Amino acid sequence: MAFENVIAVITGGSSGIGLALAKQLAAQGAHVWLVARDEEKLQAALSSVQEATLSSEQNCGYVKADVSLYEQVEQAFKEISEKAGTPDLVINSAGVVHPGRFVDLELEKFHWMMDINYFGTLHTIKAVLPAMLSRGSGYLVNISSAAGFAGLFGYSAYGSSKYAVSGLSDVLRAELKPEGITVSIVFPPDTDTPQLAYENQFKPPETKALAGAAKPMTAEQVAKLILRDIQRGKYLILPGDTKLLFKLQNLLGGWLYPLMDFLIRNARRNH
Repeated sequence: MAFENVIAVITGGSSGIGLALAKQLAAQGAHVWLVARDEEKLQAALSSVQEATLSSEQNCGYVKADVSLYEQVEQAFKEISEKAGTPDLVINSAGVVHPGRFVDLELEKFHWMMDINYFGTLHTIKAVLPAMLSRGSGYLVNISSAAGFAGLFGYSAYGSSKYAVSGLSDVLRAELKPEGITVSIVFPPDTDTPQLAYENQFKPPETKALAGAAKPMTAEQVAKLILRDIQRGKYLILPGDTKLLFKLQNLLGGWLYPLMDFLIRNARRNH
């Protein structure tokens, strides 16, 4: 996929990886539309996206919507289609995270993360897919996490929602490929974003120890790798350290669990 003149829609595009993707797509000639909940952040994000464009002919904009509410998502894509056309590329980057031990997390946190991370992704795909199928082409990119393929200590709520995104993506890849629709799933590493700063306040000591002293990647670095692999049509997109963890899990199989147990015991001894 070449991005020039592509109509790209990014949920969660007002900050973090979503905004970095938006600016880099704009710099490659795409028509970029952002979807998020905070209008003030959307206005600031759109300004930075427009500054990155190659040409004044690029049609960029935003629509305020809460992805956890299907009616708002459906209306957002109706508005985007009227103003820009049927999207060619949709990136589901909207997401929230709140780590903590299972016994300490309120039930509402589980619903919150599932509503935005999983159902937000589902709602977006449901809203845009009929038009893509009618045209016979399109590209869907779902952003998961390392917690979406490995059971990481402290991420029972977040990991469940991201595992759900992974499962949905696997099925959609199989169902939609014969229809001309490409699907990719992204497993980003820790990325230096406002979300990571929020998350770090609530990580249990074991979670912090398992993360070690690894330096987070910048949102710009992660976005660059994501776009590179979208252009290559890769289904699994594994920027940074997640590639090693993914390979390690597949190589070790069931032996990964005693390894994780050892690391957690070690973390507790040193805490």
